Amino acid sequence: MKFKDAIEISRPINCLMGALSVVIGLLNTRKNVPLDKFTINLILGVLTYIFLAAAGNTINDVYDIEIDKINRPDRPIPRGSISLKQAKKLFFLFLGIGLILSLVNTLVLSLPLISLALAFFFGFIAWVYAKWGKKSGFLGNIIVGISFSIGLVYGAYLNSPIIPPYILYFFITAFSLLVAREIIKGCEDIEGDKSHGVKTLAIKIGIKASRNVSVTFALLGVVFFILPVFTTILNKFLFIIFMVIGLIEVGYVIVLMLTSDLRKEDLKKISLLLKIGMFLGLIAFFFASLYLNY
Repeated sequence: MKFKDAIEISRPINCLMGALSVVIGLLNTRKNVPLDKFTINLILGVLTYIFLAAAGNTINDVYDIEIDKINRPDRPIPRGSISLKQAKKLFFLFLGIGLILSLVNTLVLSLPLISLALAFFFGFIAWVYAKWGKKSGFLGNIIVGISFSIGLVYGAYLNSPIIPPYILYFFITAFSLLVAREIIKGCEDIEGDKSHGVKTLAIKIGIKASRNVSVTFALLGVVFFILPVFTTILNKFLFIIFMVIGLIEVGYVIVLMLTSDLRKEDLKKISLLLKIGMFLGLIAFFFASLYLNY
């Protein structure tokens, strides 16, 4: 196993994108938080998320090996770059580092144990998803949505046990758009999933009906994307600018979902655009945190 293969199986882009949610949670709740505490939370909180996400992505590839031989043959395990035994060792390594970092963060700043519990929960549901969640279909989509978006709540909780409403709105927005994308991915991968007993919505109720569920979640994301405007976010002006950009993009994706033929290439495009929409949402949430105090 080469070092680059170990990095690849962790899906570093997804880890970094998820870690951005921790940064956003921290930045949006930093008011009246001492700079030294904020800095420690930023460093250890981000690293905790990255390693726990890497663990989740790695164990997912372990359980998905047969499906990936069909749907993702270029992944490290199917192509033979990493063995199953090596992948399992990497999972425990990433998981252990992530939990230790969370423990250090908790002890150094005397944080409530709930922050450590959130880290354990993140690592636990990643394993649950890999072992049972994905094959359960819709439940797996929900777990993925929670796994990514929990970084917003985790980051906010590191600063204060009192979570402001807009953080919850951010969480629901990211969660909803990710679930919408996961449902579409299930439609895109229906061939490989069907042959391996994965009970996605696309297999249970069909592609068109699944598309409708995905649209519903995307619309839910739109609603909660707007709600922070009516709260005490730190920079309402910048948030609205980038919120509008995100709403236009997500609105276009919703129209595309309702009007396309839902062929494989259409589904692949929709999946990518939903991912971009979610990223634009994170950018809007980031700019919502920008004000003059550090």
